[in-house]
Amino acid sequence: MSHTRRSGPQPGAAMTSSPWILVAAGVVVMVVLLAVALGSVRGRSTFPAAGPPDPLMPLPHVPPTPTAVSASGPSPVSATAPVLPGLSPRSTELPARPTPAASTPSPRGVARPVPPPSSPPPVAPPSAVTGRYSVQSAFDGGFIGEVLLVNTARSHRGWTVRAVFPGGRLVTAWVEGAEQGVFRFDDGVFTYRSGFDLAPGQSLAVRFHIERAGTRPASCTVDGTPCVAR
Repeated sequence: MSHTRRSGPQPGAAMTSSPWILVAAGVVVMVVLLAVALGSVRGRSTFPAAGPPDPLMPLPHVPPTPTAVSASGPSPVSATAPVLPGLSPRSTELPARPTPAASTPSPRGVARPVPPPSSPPPVAPPSAVTGRYSVQSAFDGGFIGEVLLVNTARSHRGWTVRAVFPGGRLVTAWVEGAEQGVFRFDDGVFTYRSGFDLAPGQSLAVRFHIERAGTRPASCTVDGTPCVAR
């Protein structure tokens, strides 16, 4: 009796008889390939490294930021700040206002106010010592003149006699019976200053010898008060 030998299942037949094994193997292979592809992509840079800008390529236009100049230096000004009439966009200072003129000339034909006249200088009060002029004697080429002084005040007073004789020449001068004073003659002006003060009510004669002049002086005063002619 012959025996028939059975053989086990072949590998190729098992794979062909089970298609899900092929599908699973394909999925595994695809996962492995995808992982390898992702790793290679991460190792490289997707975008090129930034380098220096191309000098031939035009740069984008950026509008300048307006600045205000002050004493401490320029300061940025907001682009949204309101622009007022008469202002520069680069300055925040208000324009200077015109200064009114100090004085406006009056139009023609309009009378200007006339300032009041200045008050005259105060008149000096008359001297308390009065004088009376007279000629004591006259001769060829000269004469002897006299100014009689009287103190009308209630106190002692000094005095000064001044007489003008244009073109004349003084020979001498003196006072009668009293202390002599100081006299001079400059450009026809005779001046005699008292050597002592007159007592109240006291009188005194001042005499002088004049040549080459008329007997009537151009002026005669005692302490600025005109003399009285006799």
